[in-house]
Amino acid sequence: MQIQILKSKVHRATITEANLNYVGSLTLDEDLMDAAQMVEYEKIQVVNVNNGERLETYLIKGARGSGVCCLNGPAARKGAEGDIVIIISYGLVEMAEAKNWQPIVVFPKEGNKL
Repeated sequence: MQIQILKSKVHRATITEANLNYVGSLTLDEDLMDAAQMVEYEKIQVVNVNNGERLETYLIKGARGSGVCCLNGPAARKGAEGDIVIIISYGLVEMAEAKNWQPIVVFPKEGNKL
């Protein structure tokens, strides 16, 4: 049997912008994506620490080293510039593997830098 488990997360990134006039998704600095072993178009959950909102969307690569963390499209209504978010990805693993699983956790510094 497989179970869904925390694969990786970016813990406490800061929203740098919210762009309502976009198709949808979360744009994230490619450095943060690489550090968390997340890939473009991967399904993610975004948890807003400031207002308690939770949403599912997908990732789009932001410029490397830019610190961008932008809520796009309808997601832009779930947070504002300066809000703190946790960006979570999950994966499927076999039960035996899950018992020893260690997720990747990235803690960005000021400006969403590594």
